[in-house]
Amino acid sequence: MRRLTAALTILATVLGLAACGEKQERTTPSGGAQRVDLVLDYLPNPDHVGIYTALHDGQFRESGLDVHPIVPPDPAAPLKLLAAGRADIAISYEPELLLARDRGLDVVAIGALVQQPLTSIMSVGRHAIRSPADLDGKKVGTAGIPYQTAYLQTIASGAKPVDVGFGLVPSMLTKRVDATLGAFWNIEGVQLQRAHKHPSIIRVDKAGVPTYNELVLVARADEVHKQGPMLRSFLQALAQAHRAVRRDPNRGVDALLAADSKLKRADTAAQVRATLPAFFPADSNRPFGYMNPRQWQAYARWMQGHDLIKQPVSPRALTNEFLPGEGL
Repeated sequence: MRRLTAALTILATVLGLAACGEKQERTTPSGGAQRVDLVLDYLPNPDHVGIYTALHDGQFRESGLDVHPIVPPDPAAPLKLLAAGRADIAISYEPELLLARDRGLDVVAIGALVQQPLTSIMSVGRHAIRSPADLDGKKVGTAGIPYQTAYLQTIASGAKPVDVGFGLVPSMLTKRVDATLGAFWNIEGVQLQRAHKHPSIIRVDKAGVPTYNELVLVARADEVHKQGPMLRSFLQALAQAHRAVRRDPNRGVDALLAADSKLKRADTAAQVRATLPAFFPADSNRPFGYMNPRQWQAYARWMQGHDLIKQPVSPRALTNEFLPGEGL
């Protein structure tokens, strides 16, 4: 939330079958469409392009679902609202899910919305940071999120973190800090490029941080099997919508603009094009939304090694069984 807010202010705004062989698994509840309350991680933005395409073009409706997106009041709210029974599905981050489970929240990831890290180190200007080694002794703005501060320690232990709260991009442009860690390469990075700020962007997973799923779809663990048909229908429709956007990105842009008229078409189109590869697993034999358990274990070990979580991650933290073609 902080990332996108800052960018808008300063720059003026996923073992299964291959996609072509996915089985049609739509379940239409008797008596009409089934309502699904979906808590977003933030306002409509290119990370949500498949969701709003499925709403705009009818994939959810054709799957018998009446999906209602909910904008959360704050970044910590989605998992809390989900756990409290005020939503059926929430969008969160892999590290946030692991932190929540370590605190005792019984939630489970049912699919990856964004497969790879978007979080990046960014800098601008003549003295922009070109490599992790350049960060030694430099001031790096962060949003004060503990696991992102641990990213910085992993990447460059000699860097000096500075908590700039909501102002990642402003603090960089005003030279309050030499670089920032926390902005997304597909959102702020594209905005800075389009504003001719010539940003230098280092993705955290290319600089020593274990890879992870930036955004995941989460459900309550005690209800996933009871809600299995709905979850399967939801993920099937979402996969179809993302493939539609991959074929024609303008469909996704139209859907986002219909959801939020404040978005600018040219900026949104550039961000959608940049984000598209991150929605799909690198292994084309995996279904949309696939989460690699070994990858999750490696990332969780990193979190545990940095005292972010106390317990090893449980295999119950994620399930691929509701993805297209899985669990049949």
